[in-house]
Amino acid sequence: MRKLIFALFLATMLTSCMTYQGFYNVGLQEVERPENAKERYGESKIINFEEEGKTKYSYEDELIKIVWLPLSTQFAFTLENKSDNSIKIIWDEAVYVDENGSSGRVMHSGVKYVDRSNPQPPTVVVKKAKVDDMVVPTDNIYYISGQYGGWQTKPLFPNRATTQEELNVLTQKYVGKTVKILLPLQIQETVNEYIFSFKVENFISK
Repeated sequence: MRKLIFALFLATMLTSCMTYQGFYNVGLQEVERPENAKERYGESKIINFEEEGKTKYSYEDELIKIVWLPLSTQFAFTLENKSDNSIKIIWDEAVYVDENGSSGRVMHSGVKYVDRSNPQPPTVVVKKAKVDDMVVPTDNIYYISGQYGGWQTKPLFPNRATTQEELNVLTQKYVGKTVKILLPLQIQETVNEYIFSFKVENFISK
């Protein structure tokens, strides 16, 4: 009898602790360039491709080539400077626009969480060179105190729930939504504002 009670208790605990989760497919849809960019930097193109089992998105014109990899908590990217001058990424003017249209500050690789609200020096990409970096909305960074606490990063879009039905309702709110990243790139004395628009295409349960 005790074994039966224990088995029922264990089954109840496992069920109550079960988490339903998955991941979103987020794709680059559009890139807004500065005015007269076509005359200065030529035609542009967006392509997507598979690499190591992951879908990446490439944007290219005569000034830059940037490859994006949307992840659960950040947007990783590789920026190639195709010009004959150095390019600066002006981080203090970079912006993340969430699915509700709210703008917020971002941080990138090498910045400590505790310093996320402080000024961030520009990243310099010398001519014909590349840099690997990432964009993380600072509003998604938070600290939990206590023995098992520490710095945490919220996902860009909620992706887990305690029931499948709850997860379905949650994810339906985000599929079809659009977020944007404003990345200011300075070349010589000119700041070129590139706005990358990403769409949540679908959600896949694990």
